[in-house]
Parts: sequence; structure tokens; C-alpha cells
Amino acid sequence: MRFNEDLQKLLPLGYLFLVVLGIIKESVFYHQIGLNILKYSNIMDILISPIADLTVHPSILVSVIIFVSVLSLAIYFLSKNHKKEWVRKITGSKKSLTELSEEEVKSYFGKKLVTILAIGLLSFFLGIGLGNGKKVSEKISNNELEYDYKITYNTKETIEVFLIGSNSSNYFYVEKGSKNVKISPIAAIKKIELINTEN
Repeated sequence: MRFNEDLQKLLPLGYLFLVVLGIIKESVFYHQIGLNILKYSNIMDILISPIADLTVHPSILVSVIIFVSVLSLAIYFLSKNHKKEWVRKITGSKKSLTELSEEEVKSYFGKKLVTILAIGLLSFFLGIGLGNGKKVSEKISNNELEYDYKITYNTKETIEVFLIGSNSSNYFYVEKGSKNVKISPIAAIKKIELINTEN
């Protein structure tokens, strides 16, 4: 019962952690191209950012699932062998785990799982933000962008752009022939067309 209670206490922290993940990943990514994304985002944009990354890139989703699965199996294996001395050494416990009740074992290893999972996901999304931000920044500097979108404004003016990203309020892009990052409110844009770059 205590494990379920601990899990319920952690749920609000999970939402907070999701917000922190989004802030870190988005801030690190956009900072490298010269934008303070927090000025142009609301809390919902930040909250769904990590989830959006998981659904847009299947490789990221698969990697996270593998990471969570392997970690869960490892923690389960350690909890089943908690009376052995090598488990105490691996987990860094200063006291013996042999005297713990079943509920205490679940609680102890549950906390270990949550801590390692949090550190792993934080590192994972920080890496995504750093890697992708650096890649886009270098492409802008070296003029190596692929302008694979056409934006049509409400004024009927159409331009070719490299679309960096978007949120609920704005589009962030680099116009063909420019190295400056531009921000357009969604309300100012009539349509966005994906150009078939293979032709």
C-alpha cells in the first residue's frame, strides 16, 4: 500500500518535472539560435514539448521505451535479490537491506527507479536540445539550410523558409536568402505548404 501512496505523491512532481524538461530542452535549443523561447511560449507549449518530441521522432520514442524497460527490469532484478551483499554495494546503501519488509523494499527501489529515470530523461532531453540547436545554428551560419516550406501570409505574399519550429502562438523560421531568425504570429499566416524537396 505504501508503494502506491508514494507513487500518488510523485504524480504532481511528475507534471512539474515534465515542465522542467520542456523548459530546459526548449531553452537550450533556441538559445543557440539567439532566441529566448520563454518570451514567446505559454506553459502548455513547454509542457507538451517533450511529448511532442517523442511523437515526432520515432527513434527517440523507441530509445526512451528501451531505456525505461531496461531500467525497470534492472531495478526489479535488484529488488528480488535485495538480501545479497552485492546489491547493497551496487545501490550504495549504507545499511543492510536484509531487514527491510516487502513494502520497504518496494518503496526503496521505487525511489531508486524514479531518481535514475529522472536523471536519465533530463540528460536525454538536454542532449537533444544541445545537439539539435548546435546543428541548426551551424546550418544557419554556413548557409546550408534546406528551404522546404512555403509560408503564405494573409497579405498573400509567399516566401520559402526553413521552419525551425512552432508553438501555439508563433512560427520560427529563416527566410531564403537571409541568416536572421524570424518570428511570425500564427494569426498573420494564411497557410504553410511543405515543398517536395526530392524533385
